[in-house]
Amino acid sequence: MDEIKRRHYLAVMGIPLWLSKTISAQSIDVRPPVDVRPPVQPKPSIPIQKEQNVTANTIIPKDNTSNHTTAQAMPPIANMDWETLATQVTKCQACHELVTNRSQTVFGTGNRNADLLIIGEAPGAEEDKQGEPFVGRAGQLLTSMLQAINLQREQVYIANILKCRPPNNRDPSTNEAQRCEPWLLRQIELINPKLILAVGRIAAHNLLKTNIAVGKLRCKVHQYGLQNIPVIVTYHPSYLLRSPGQKPHAWKDLQMVLKLLNQDMVILEDWK
Repeated sequence: MDEIKRRHYLAVMGIPLWLSKTISAQSIDVRPPVDVRPPVQPKPSIPIQKEQNVTANTIIPKDNTSNHTTAQAMPPIANMDWETLATQVTKCQACHELVTNRSQTVFGTGNRNADLLIIGEAPGAEEDKQGEPFVGRAGQLLTSMLQAINLQREQVYIANILKCRPPNNRDPSTNEAQRCEPWLLRQIELINPKLILAVGRIAAHNLLKTNIAVGKLRCKVHQYGLQNIPVIVTYHPSYLLRSPGQKPHAWKDLQMVLKLLNQDMVILEDWK
């Protein structure tokens, strides 16, 4: 990336240019190498080793030939490949209110062999319309945040806690998140990422099974699941749009993302 583009992305993030030049004993060198990612290698799928929600694992799609719902023989979510998983998500009827109000499901997008998996909370109006996560104003900021550490959207995978938009963009309920969780779990296992970036409170709380504030979850490397996948928590781009003064904190989180992706997941000390 040339210096002009890089300065543009940092400007969008609200980061003074001197931040990338001042290096202290506790700061992180934000200058990425020429090639920040190795060539993509196929990754083995890790089978699910934890119990799943019975409602979500029992696939009961609509039977278009009759007026009632008929159970059909389908593999459990734990055994689904990408194509089957994506198809069955579109047929999910687990949450009546979400099904009634959605235009379409929002499965996820990006590199299915990505080292970095980004997880948000739920689709918004524009995402519900286009069928892709993070495509509104918050999505544009997320794209700039990635480009600031020399990553393109096509290099990462982006998904949400929920696959359907909650009415009026309300927060997902606990039951909705639980019913939708097996779909996301299977995505995580198929991708087998080196690192998960949880953006926002809903994503962090559901992934880490906690109710601690995002500000206190930041600046630490958490662990997810039986695979012990490292997780970094940062602010949601929509929050950064409302509170631009928090952008420098998110920038520090992004620097840690880059550092971990290039350090074989060494668990580092807090980086406040």
